[in-house]
Amino acid sequence: MTAPLRLGTRGSALAMAQSGQVAAALTAATGREVELVEVVTAGDRSSAPVHRLGVGVFVSALRDALVARTIDLAVHSYKDLPTAAASGLHIAAVPPRQDPRDALVAKGGRTLAELPPGAVVGTGALRRIAQLHALGLQLEVTPIRGNVDTRLARVLGPDADLDAVVLARAGLARLGRADVITETLDPMLMLPAPAQGALAVECRADDPDLVELLAVLDHAPSRAAVTAERALLATLEAGCSAPVAAYAELAEGDVGDEIYLRGAVISSDGTRDLRLSRTGTPADAAEIGKALAAELLELGADSILGLEGNAGPGTQQFGSTE
Repeated sequence: MTAPLRLGTRGSALAMAQSGQVAAALTAATGREVELVEVVTAGDRSSAPVHRLGVGVFVSALRDALVARTIDLAVHSYKDLPTAAASGLHIAAVPPRQDPRDALVAKGGRTLAELPPGAVVGTGALRRIAQLHALGLQLEVTPIRGNVDTRLARVLGPDADLDAVVLARAGLARLGRADVITETLDPMLMLPAPAQGALAVECRADDPDLVELLAVLDHAPSRAAVTAERALLATLEAGCSAPVAAYAELAEGDVGDEIYLRGAVISSDGTRDLRLSRTGTPADAAEIGKALAAELLELGADSILGLEGNAGPGTQQFGSTE
């Protein structure tokens, strides 16, 4: 009998849930059995702000396990991956993307507009902190870390100390917790992180049979959208915890499908907010992202990113995988 494929995953509830969904889809499509192998990453062992741990903090241990051949494939939250390709490894599939928008969970079922001035909102991403400040709602925004349940308890638990939290809708949906969402945030208000809601299924490039097998999970529209968003991020030379947002949508155009990409770079205090958009074909996804990033740089995005990158230890730079 063929041995089960070993799928490496982080041990958080969300990581296990999304890896389990990928495993089930692969078995259903190919008949191959898949077993989950928990891999502890540096990000899981530390409570420090993610930007101090480095880009890819939730990824490197999984990639090390692939190279060491202790696992056969790994499932990542795509927005956690460094933009540079990993030598010897291959993103074999981008499964259908979950809703990439951010979600608000607030006391009393409130929407963002219904939160009173001075309401305390928690979030783990500098991108979200920056955009909340840019809205000018006079909210008190505080950085938080922890898994989904830990964050929800800050609003819904018996010891709740926050008025609301902002999380990725995709993570809540994968955990079966979408019922707690009080508002799914319009991208016009809160543009998502590049690749938010998407998964990356990675394996060794020197395993062509597995590369071919995993291709059954690939969803071309999701891959094209993520490619455009991450090309923007890479061209800006910004990491996953930087105040950069991007959202690509595919729609039917006059001569076939088109990508509509929106991108933004926002200062952490919300006082500088650069937003642009660009369209093109899915085949040109990477070039669309690069071109939009170049336009943002012409408008001064590099000065915003440089300021955030050189900020002192007290600056609110907190990454997030949720």
